Amino acid sequence: MSDNAPVSVVVVDDHPAILSGIEAWYAAARRPITVVAAGDSVREAWTAPGSTADVVVLDLQLAEGGPAFGSLRRLVDAGRQVVVYSMRDDEKTALNCLDLGAATYLTKSEGRDHLVEATLAAADERPYMPPALAGALGTNTRADRPQLSVREENVLIEWFQSESKELVAQRLGISVRTVNSYLDRVRIKYANVGRPARTKASLVARAIQDGLVDVDDL
Repeated sequence: MSDNAPVSVVVVDDHPAILSGIEAWYAAARRPITVVAAGDSVREAWTAPGSTADVVVLDLQLAEGGPAFGSLRRLVDAGRQVVVYSMRDDEKTALNCLDLGAATYLTKSEGRDHLVEATLAAADERPYMPPALAGALGTNTRADRPQLSVREENVLIEWFQSESKELVAQRLGISVRTVNSYLDRVRIKYANVGRPARTKASLVARAIQDGLVDVDDL
């Protein structure tokens, strides 16, 4: 999606004030963002017009039950870009959502600017790590930090900062196949220490936890 292309959003939240606030924030955004559907059930994301929205903004705790992890997984499996927007600010919940494939995890305390930026990043399929979450993840002293080679770290960071693996390959003077090989090795190393990172967003979170990258570098 181009930098100025309009973005359509479906918002799933069971608090009317939150829904109204989000619509107002998007209306004032620097790039056109339109809420095409909104409501208190994930059904909004599966039925027209919400079924074709570029981004799903999903409250994790809906009136219909506990944390909507199952709904998140089904949306991701269907190829949807999901921004989880939640009152919960614990590391375990955030990483679980990222591992399930959420584009990013945003706490409701972070406000308008971060929700707008997270939504645009999701529409453009770019990683976005809001500062509050980055601070919660950034420990730098984990005993289970995998030992990455310098080259693995370089490829990982370049991938975070690039729109595609093809661009990473061009910048580093290697093939796309080699880029994939390095990223696969990184994922294996994280899995081997019990910290799986199956998606780009979850790898960003792991890298921030381990001090490999700062949120300002993304």
